[in-house]
Amino acid sequence: MNDAIEEAKARARLLHRRVRDGDEEARLRLARLPEFGGEVPDPEQIQRKHCLAVIGRELGFAGWPHAHRVLAGDPDELDFGTLLYPRGCGGFTNQWFAAYDEARRTRELTRGYLLAYRRQFFVVTGSYVEAMGLHPHDPDWGAMGWDWARPQQPAARARLYAKLLASRPREAA
Repeated sequence: MNDAIEEAKARARLLHRRVRDGDEEARLRLARLPEFGGEVPDPEQIQRKHCLAVIGRELGFAGWPHAHRVLAGDPDELDFGTLLYPRGCGGFTNQWFAAYDEARRTRELTRGYLLAYRRQFFVVTGSYVEAMGLHPHDPDWGAMGWDWARPQQPAARARLYAKLLASRPREAA
């Protein structure tokens, strides 16, 4: 199984346990789901699928199915979500592209890292990679061809997704 997916599921289990234990902060996280309409749900209403949805959304995806497709490397999923553009990285100057081919050419010229944000692409430096929680010299970057959107070795991207999730606090997804 995919380690990033397993980590996301572990976060959902932890959230579910906290809800059952009466943790108000955990219940507030679930209130953001559309099906609860902003109301804090009763612990008895909460199912694991709700916790998976919260984790998926907190990681920058539309919900759990979207998160699962992206983290699993589904080649038909063209929306990468916002996971690769965390809050602390807004101050970096990156090169943004609507077209993948242009982003790939720029990545080759600059020897940067090609990342994806929703359906767009951007090229960053090693400093950005470090700020988002990964090591810029991790061998998996080379195995991917420094291209997150269309990696040479999808298994390398799966490992980097797992490392990225592991670098983030579990309570904040």
